[in-house]
Amino acid sequence: MKRPLTASTALLLTVPPLLWAGNAIVGRLVRDAVPPMTLNLLRWSLALLILLPIGRALLRSSSGLWQDWRRYSLLGLFGVGLYNSLQYLALQSSTPINVTLVAAGMPVWMLLVGALFFKMPVRRRQIVGALLSIGGVVLVLSRGEWRQLVALRLVPGDLYMILATIAWSFYSWMLMQPKDRPAIRADWAAFLLAQVIYGALWSGVLASVEWSVAPRHIAWSWTVVAVLLYVAAGPAVIAFRCWGAGVQRAGPTVGAFFTNLTPLFAAVMSSAFLGELPHLYHLAAFTLIVGGIAYSSR
Repeated sequence: MKRPLTASTALLLTVPPLLWAGNAIVGRLVRDAVPPMTLNLLRWSLALLILLPIGRALLRSSSGLWQDWRRYSLLGLFGVGLYNSLQYLALQSSTPINVTLVAAGMPVWMLLVGALFFKMPVRRRQIVGALLSIGGVVLVLSRGEWRQLVALRLVPGDLYMILATIAWSFYSWMLMQPKDRPAIRADWAAFLLAQVIYGALWSGVLASVEWSVAPRHIAWSWTVVAVLLYVAAGPAVIAFRCWGAGVQRAGPTVGAFFTNLTPLFAAVMSSAFLGELPHLYHLAAFTLIVGGIAYSSR
């Protein structure tokens, strides 16, 4: 059952957008060095190695990992396989700001998926909150100047990101379904590991298709190694842990509004790398996004 939005829950739901913003930037950074599907496979293979020692309870025969394979296979497909692969694929032709902007439609997709497939009613307060939050994202994109929006052009990567956002909506709603056995639900590492095991398999399938269609070699460097360690530990293990806990507390719809912090964080990080100071529109965008979160979750 959903609980009121508390400071601890808000913190849990803020950490993933921060890490995912970094994920978009480094994913763009190594787009020419590592193919997108291969990058996703390497990321989750490393995450699997990180989770195995702390989620070893999952390896017991009574845990339900294999008995409930349909649930964890779908969670792994939507959350680990499709979402992340499509995001890295999107970064091949789109920028981190564009990718995170397209993902800002998450509240809308979350409401639609919840209403159509999980019989969740859509309330007026949620719609108003979504508009406020998306308004903040648009403000970041325009850099406070609406002429910037007129010059914006969508690319194939933006379509891939829309598909990724829909997949993530299904993943988030499935997290709310109380179908996990106590041995898995009580242990966050085991619960995440169950998803990653199947997700890594899906990622392997997608990577094998990539290798057969457009074979490319990895251009290894210390930058690539550092990126792999970051995306495995941060956007994968830590972000998924925080997102799962936050969504189970507040619900997918409220969690979706927090994802709109990702473009703001991405813009600030990009500015930091370019040596530019934050501007007033960043503060205004932050106010709109947080206002949308607060209004919709009341």
